[in-house]
Amino acid sequence: MTKIYNINKELIIDEPNLILKQTIEKHKDKLRKADLRGADLSKADLSGANLYQANLSGADLHNVNLICADLNYAYLSKADLRGANLFSANLEKADLRKADLSKADIRLANLGYANLREADLSGADLRYANLISANLEKANLYQANLISANLEGANLRDADLENADLRKANLISANLEGADLHKAYLERANLKGAYLRGAGLKWANLEKADLQRVNLIGADFKYTKLYGANLQGADLSEANLKEADLRYANLRLAILEEVNLREADLKGANLYQVNLKGADLKGANLEGCNLKGTILY
Repeated sequence: MTKIYNINKELIIDEPNLILKQTIEKHKDKLRKADLRGADLSKADLSGANLYQANLSGADLHNVNLICADLNYAYLSKADLRGANLFSANLEKADLRKADLSKADIRLANLGYANLREADLSGADLRYANLISANLEKANLYQANLISANLEGANLRDADLENADLRKANLISANLEGADLHKAYLERANLKGAYLRGAGLKWANLEKADLQRVNLIGADFKYTKLYGANLQGADLSEANLKEADLRYANLRLAILEEVNLREADLKGANLYQVNLKGADLKGANLEGCNLKGTILY
């Protein structure tokens, strides 16, 4: 069945797929508000295209070239963007719900306030991307590269971040409740004021990460590396820190009520005025700890 596509309310296309792609590429600077729902534009060259508010819902855009394209406010729900090149593209406030962005190149792209709920970003390259206040609830970010990405205020509730690389990422005030961060790399990440209640961080690397005043109630840190991490004022009540590496960590004024610290290594850690009421410290290494004002019972 032949399909009709409306480009900028001026050009109507009723063509075979190859001609459609060629026409779209030719008019890529005039695709503002274009209706391209369900179109097959796979492998097309849309670099620098003006797709502001364009409707690409359900479109096939796998391996498409969208370098520096303007997709501000674009509709891309359920679109196939596997392996797409979105380097430095503008996707601010775009609708990418349930879109497939697996293994896409999204470096330096602007995804501020974008809706990526349940999107597949597994294996995607998001280094230095702007994801301020983006909605990534239940998104698949397995093995995604988010080094130095800006996720301040982002919603990552129940997101899959297993094996994701978040080194030096900005996660200030991000919502990571129930997120899976199993084996994630978070060295020197800034998580100040983030919400990680019930998050899974088993085997994760949080060396020298900033976790000041973070809600970590019930979080699973079993075998996690927290060497030199800043956990000042954090709430770790009922968290599992069994065999965690907390050497030289700053836990000043932190709440560790009912926490599991069995066989944890706290050598040289700052536990000044920490509340450890009901904590399990069996086999824990407290050598050289600052225990001034610490509540143990």
